[in-house]
Amino acid sequence: MDDKTVDRDLVVKHLTDLLDINRFRDYCPNGLQVEGRKRIAKIVSGVTASLALLEAAHAAGADTVLVHHGYFWRGEDARVVGIHQRRLQLLLKHDINLLAYHLPLDAHPAMGNNAQLGQRLGLVAERRFGEQDLGWLGKAADTVQTVADLAAMVERVLGRAPLVIGDPSRHPGQLAWCTGAAQGMLGEAIAAGASTYLSGEISEQTVHLARESGVCYLACGHHATERYGVQALGAHLASEFGLQHAFIDISNPV
Repeated sequence: MDDKTVDRDLVVKHLTDLLDINRFRDYCPNGLQVEGRKRIAKIVSGVTASLALLEAAHAAGADTVLVHHGYFWRGEDARVVGIHQRRLQLLLKHDINLLAYHLPLDAHPAMGNNAQLGQRLGLVAERRFGEQDLGWLGKAADTVQTVADLAAMVERVLGRAPLVIGDPSRHPGQLAWCTGAAQGMLGEAIAAGASTYLSGEISEQTVHLARESGVCYLACGHHATERYGVQALGAHLASEFGLQHAFIDISNPV
């Protein structure tokens, strides 16, 4: 844009359409969660709208923060006190917009977390599965001959070794994946024919389900598997609207 700024609502409308947010049943509102200045020029993206990310974004001169995990989750305490107050106070004091996209960003066929993780790991997607088509089903690259090979690929790309449940010497076979806290989709992955399932988190009961079903499970980290969709979305906005964009990774071991 000639004046180096863009109308925020134009960007929000573009994202609403691009991510098709109205088709999703989600646990939080998607889109503009906290209203800041109307004209925007610099977006900082990150996985979660933690205070550390907000402070880093403000220090970087951002007028808009774009995240996967925002606020106002179903069932959380609605009072603006404590940590919640400090986060909102920083945004409102400095007139910074907060944009958050949860399930719509997981699901997008090109810029979504699952699509982006699959690209980085060389996974070949064949079809979708599960509620709201959030899970992806396909296969690993031909160079990946065992689950151990796949785990090594994950470690190289994500910078952390996954927790592997099952026989690492097996061929991965039909591979299903869904980033973040998608351990609850293991049953749907099994029903879809998966031999190996890759996700972010794993729970106690999921270990038993994986063992008893014979499916290998790779728990690769919630944060680690969901760093890429928001980067792709921020880069898209920079290209589409001439905005500045920077991704800030606030490390998280989970």
